[in-house]
Formats: sequence, structure tokens, C-alpha cells
Amino acid sequence: DYCQSLIEHGVGQADELLREGEAALRCGLGEKEEKLGSFTKKAVHIQLDSLPEVPALVDVPCVSAQLDDSLLSLLRERVSRHGSVSSHPPVLIEELQERPGGILVRWCKVDEDFAAADYRVQYRRSGSGGSQYEDAYIGRDCEFLVLHLDPHVDYLFRVCARGEGRTEWSPWSVPQTGYTTLAAHEWRPGTEGFILSSRKNIALRNDSCQNRCPVLYSNAPTYFCGQTLTFRITALGLMDRRDSLGVCINTLQGEESLQRDQAVCISTNGAVFVNGKEMTNQLPAITVGSSVTFDMEVVNLFPISNNNLSEGGNFKLRVTIGSGNREVVSDWLVDQAVDCLYFGCSFAHSGWKVLVF
Repeated sequence: DYCQSLIEHGVGQADELLREGEAALRCGLGEKEEKLGSFTKKAVHIQLDSLPEVPALVDVPCVSAQLDDSLLSLLRERVSRHGSVSSHPPVLIEELQERPGGILVRWCKVDEDFAAADYRVQYRRSGSGGSQYEDAYIGRDCEFLVLHLDPHVDYLFRVCARGEGRTEWSPWSVPQTGYTTLAAHEWRPGTEGFILSSRKNIALRNDSCQNRCPVLYSNAPTYFCGQTLTFRITALGLMDRRDSLGVCINTLQGEESLQRDQAVCISTNGAVFVNGKEMTNQLPAITVGSSVTFDMEVVNLFPISNNNLSEGGNFKLRVTIGSGNREVVSDWLVDQAVDCLYFGCSFAHSGWKVLVF
């Protein structure tokens, strides 16, 4: 019991330190230095590699029995009627990554002799009051993003597989605990020309203002550099040169597109715009089922030299936009240091439907 309590205490300290470090990386620029300093001091004083000594087997009480060989064969025969015994399941969870309002689950096959036809992922809330496991995914991929999770709540995840030509599922992997500290992305309610889902993560362009092309923004600047922002198109309308999907520093009323200053976007025809300027490289046109991704990293946290002021900005971000198995990388010059951004979309015609996560 003493060894167990020591280990649990050490794991608890490490988990608390990890959460504090993640929170420090996502806080505002003004608070980041102070929080990182506090995190560094705690990390130095906590002995994360200290574990109690493992006792020798001769010092551990145990009960043993000598069984007749005939009993062992009978036991094997009884077990084989109901299933099989293995040292480990054929698949294990490899990684849990937090996403806004969700967890990206990655798994891998550890039994090379097992030919998997499908994988199955389940999850539930952790703790004694947790709910029953429910299916999140069944398919051939080795990763899946589980959405609609509450922030700062522990969830248990497990995965199993089904062999080629088989109907039964393999044993479940050892459950892994994951959580997200990031609130889910939401569209801003009340924007004319758009209808939102109950969770505010799906927007449908309606025909209430056909003579305008309003911009629908996010409810808050919830996109942070270093994350992946994804727009998934689930229904199409007519294309227009003003259509746009992208990210921006601020929200402006009366604009009809994100093809403007202090914004980066892609049009429905695949054209890429940075600060209102169309780039030479172009992505495939958007179709039903298209996923458009934005990845961003800080290149320069300090003002660029005066020689570059004519380029229209003082701080540089590197943006990678992906669509249709292709990517376009551009440097984005902005007027101010930012660590969180708004996202938005605009469609001139009704029928477009987009999910953000």
C-alpha cells in the first residue's frame, strides 16, 4: 500500500505539472513568461524519476499449488470453448492528443500476424460515476477525432480490431485516459444569412440575404498557433469569387469576404489569399466532403526590420493550408503579435454547409 501511494502521488504530481505547462503555452503573451518561469521552478524540484524499490520475489507473500498435468489439459479444453488467452490485445492506443472540444485517438497494431479488417474505438467518462462505453468509430483508419467532449473532464478510450473474414471482435486494449483543456470551436450566432446547429459547430448558408455575401465569424478567437483547424464541407451551393474559408486577426462588420487585410483564406475555387492578395499557388476546388486545414506557426515574435515595413506587417506567421492532398505554405505578415485568432467563412449563395473543428 505504501509503494502504491508513493507511485500514485508521483503520477499525480507529474499530471498536474503537465497540465500547468500546457496552460502556460496557451496563455496570453503577457502572462506566458511568468507562468513558464513558475512551471520551470516546479519541474526542477519535483523528482519525477523517483520510484520505490521493487522487492525481490522471495520477499513477496504468495500462494502456490502443484497441479496435475491432466487438470491443466482439462482447463485448456474448457477455456478454448469460450475463447482464447493471449498476453496482449492485437491493437493498442498509441497516442491521445487534445483538440478543441475533442481528443484525437491514434492506435497501432502490435500483433504482426493479426490481419485487421476493421477497428473499433469506444469512450466514456472516467470515474465511478462514469457512463457506459459507447462507440465512437468503426473503420479501417488508425486514428479518429472524437468530438463533443467537455473540457477538463477525464475520458477513457479503448480500441479493438476485427480480423479478415471474422465477425467477432478482438479483446479490448488497455483503457487510456485523456482530456482536453480546449473549448470547442463555435460559430457566432445571430449572423444574417446563416443557420447554426445546436452545438454551433455547423453553419448552413440560407437564402435570407441573397443580394449580399455576409461573413460568419467564430464566437471567440479560439484558434491557437500550433493547432490544426479543419473545415469540412458537407453540402455545396453555387461558387462565387467572394466565397472564403479562413482565419483572421479581427472581426469586421460589413465585409463580404475574408479576402482582405489581416486575414488568410481559401476561396471555393481553390484560390489562396493572404492579406487580400491572391497567391500564385492554388489548391483544388472545394467539393462535397472536402476538408480544408489550417496550420500556423510563429516565425518572428519581434517586429521585422524597417526595410520590410513596405510589405504590410511587423510580425510573421507561417501558414500551411491543405486541401485535396495538396498544401500551400505562405508567410503572413500581421500588424501585431497574436497567439489566438478568429476563423470565418463567407458564401454568396445558399446551400453551403460547413463543419468546423
